[in-house]
Amino acid sequence: MSAVRSVLCIADFDDYHIAHVAQQCRALTRLGARVATFDLGARPSLLTRLRGGDLAKRLERALDEHTPDLVLVPGGASLHEDLVDRLRGRARARWINWLPNDLRTISEATALARPYDHIYAIGTDVAAELAERLGRTVDVLAFAADPSVYRPLRTRDQYRANVVFAGAATPRRERLLSELVEFGLALWGPGWRNTSLRDYCRGEAASTVEYINSYGGATVAINIHHVAVENDPGEASCNQRLFELAAMGIAQVVDERGDLPRYFKAGDEVELFADAGELRETVRRLLEDPAEAERLGAAARARLLEHHTYMHRLQQLLLDQPRPIISP
Repeated sequence: MSAVRSVLCIADFDDYHIAHVAQQCRALTRLGARVATFDLGARPSLLTRLRGGDLAKRLERALDEHTPDLVLVPGGASLHEDLVDRLRGRARARWINWLPNDLRTISEATALARPYDHIYAIGTDVAAELAERLGRTVDVLAFAADPSVYRPLRTRDQYRANVVFAGAATPRRERLLSELVEFGLALWGPGWRNTSLRDYCRGEAASTVEYINSYGGATVAINIHHVAVENDPGEASCNQRLFELAAMGIAQVVDERGDLPRYFKAGDEVELFADAGELRETVRRLLEDPAEAERLGAAARARLLEHHTYMHRLQQLLLDQPRPIISP
């Protein structure tokens, strides 16, 4: 594939749930691509409404205007299969879908991915399942983080806490985090005020800035993945939080995932746990040894800067040379 000069990114853009799409676009620009965006969530302007046209016609105009070499659809944007097929025939562009789905939403991912020229999944488990369902190659392109956004930040006051988890409440997370209340636990995210841990909830963390501030006040950061099936050892994909916390340089304790050794070294850059007992003892040990917690966070950030920024991921995508990303 020749060098990509122009990219049209089609996605929903916001400051929290899909904030990383804008960060990916910045990485593309830094890599020398001319980047245009089409915000699926934006209300059409008055001029656009006067000109008429549904979503398909507006996308056609964007393709005609920007004449991209590549159309990137990240973040699981819901473009109907027939619409993508129609638009693909309008320009020379290669269409790529970078899916954020884990195994919980594999059926949705299958429907979204079908019409694209190239498909990237965030983990080996999702890639294998998609490849079997679609009968074609699916490559792995893991999440990453922008270290200029997710950076070391030691917040205080309402954000200061020994142990922090920021994310939505689930029964599994409630059960695991209940083991940590004696250590000075702070929770941020939706749903916690309806659980037994309601007294430890400090807010919703409804923006990127508040999310960063909430973890920035932690001595130890907790990362608990969503799971499709409880206690299923076959789940491999790593979540966005793994890379965000590494970029922030915070000591991270994360549940075991099959792909995690591809990105970080257990014990040297992150700490892993398999059950509630291991979580509790690992957190206790790090709180009793703050120098080790600092070292762990710094090592994770160094690894991320070397291998796992959006510059790394998007360079791989632009070169169209999918290969495993394995930390040395």
